[in-house]
Amino acid sequence: MQTKLTPLIQKRPDGAEIDRILRSCVHCGFCNATCPTYNILGDELDGPRGRIYLLKQLFEGGRVTQATQLHLDRCLTCRACETTCPSGVQYGRLLDIGRGEVERLVPRSMRAKGVRFLMLSILPYRWRFKVLFSMAQRLRFLAPRFLRKKIPVVSSHSDRWPTFKHKRQVLLLEGCVQPSLAPTINLKVATLLDKLAITPLKIKHEGCCGALSQHLAAHRQSTDFIKHNIDQWWPYVEAGIEAIVSTASGCGVMVKDYGEMMQYDVNYAEKARRIAALTCDISELLLTEQLPRSRYEKGVTVAFHNPCTLQHGQKVVNAVETILQRQGYQLLAIEGAQDCCGSAGVYSFLQPDISERLLADKIFSLEQGKPAVIVTANVGCQTHLQSASTVPVTHWIDLL
Repeated sequence: MQTKLTPLIQKRPDGAEIDRILRSCVHCGFCNATCPTYNILGDELDGPRGRIYLLKQLFEGGRVTQATQLHLDRCLTCRACETTCPSGVQYGRLLDIGRGEVERLVPRSMRAKGVRFLMLSILPYRWRFKVLFSMAQRLRFLAPRFLRKKIPVVSSHSDRWPTFKHKRQVLLLEGCVQPSLAPTINLKVATLLDKLAITPLKIKHEGCCGALSQHLAAHRQSTDFIKHNIDQWWPYVEAGIEAIVSTASGCGVMVKDYGEMMQYDVNYAEKARRIAALTCDISELLLTEQLPRSRYEKGVTVAFHNPCTLQHGQKVVNAVETILQRQGYQLLAIEGAQDCCGSAGVYSFLQPDISERLLADKIFSLEQGKPAVIVTANVGCQTHLQSASTVPVTHWIDLL
């Protein structure tokens, strides 16, 4: 793709990167075949190729309107197009940069600003979300049906974090919403790691990974979160931790992208690259370990939903499946396994119509083989699938 970026864009630290990504696109259109919004809406501008043209227009100084903003907003950032693209176009990176520019140039309505302000003020802050979620659970019966099904019922728990110190140590990311929505996931992982002679460390003042802010074009807030986390984790990196482990694939892919996001910051670039290299999904760590046998009977049928952030973002494929099959579970073949469930962070709230259509398709595919349980690797997907499934939905780590 030929480009003619404006002088202002060319002078930006990421100007050469923008130009390189745009030029790598060869207009083949393979990406549209796996794009959820293109397949639903049938509009070229709601597919990756069309959005790249809109971004090219933006960076070349062309007209940018609310329609431009809408087409970019509709993208789930599932990155299935990156898996499909034969040219290796870094679409997700280009989209994040472009959304930031469009947010600056195109004003939103007061209502849209208010909704985004509330999301950015509550969701990335663990304790604020915990208070809000606790209230929502208590008042769940008063909520409209469409909202009620999005509020999972979470029971209290009394598990204790293992305290024995092993030679092998890893940092275990807590996340923002996972401790409230699914509080037992990390506790179960910690117990399992302890049995494997690995000490799971929690960082008390760890903050949000920055993913929500990044995808809502609040880039300054996202950068602040990234820098805070790097400062909190760095002493442990210097002390020789083995890995930074994520049990929520949405957080994992964000931290793995820290090096890319902070590449122009002289104070944090090298640290960010090191942290990104140390980060792994819990499945990547457990794949090489000798795990204790599962408590479930051999042959239990399982439908695994591989989140987009794991299979397309982190490029982790068959790790969870391999682990579960070794444990004796019977994994069902899922039609459209590469497709998004429609959760995509807060997408289900901002684009509910598209999200619900994707959810219905995904539930149909997952339930078709009549599984005993549906499992996934991201708390957002888990909550989203739970809202519509007639089959129990849980994190795959529960099966261990």
